[in-house]
Amino acid sequence: MIIPWQQLSPDALRGLIEEFVTRDGTDYGESEVSLERRVEQVQARLRSGEAVLLFSESTAECSIVARDRVKP
Repeated sequence: MIIPWQQLSPDALRGLIEEFVTRDGTDYGESEVSLERRVEQVQARLRSGEAVLLFSESTAECSIVARDRVKP
């Protein structure tokens, strides 16, 4: 289920994004990218519609995924 990011409080959205960008497997390669910059990048993708918040009812977990990876 897609959750509109605008329905989250700013603090909840920030917490969700921070948790997402600090997960294992979110390596940014050889160059170090600050947490603030990674959060800004994800926020920009959410605002533009390139990414969406996806809630899994079966696992009760929320993730951020590219819109084109979500089946209609």
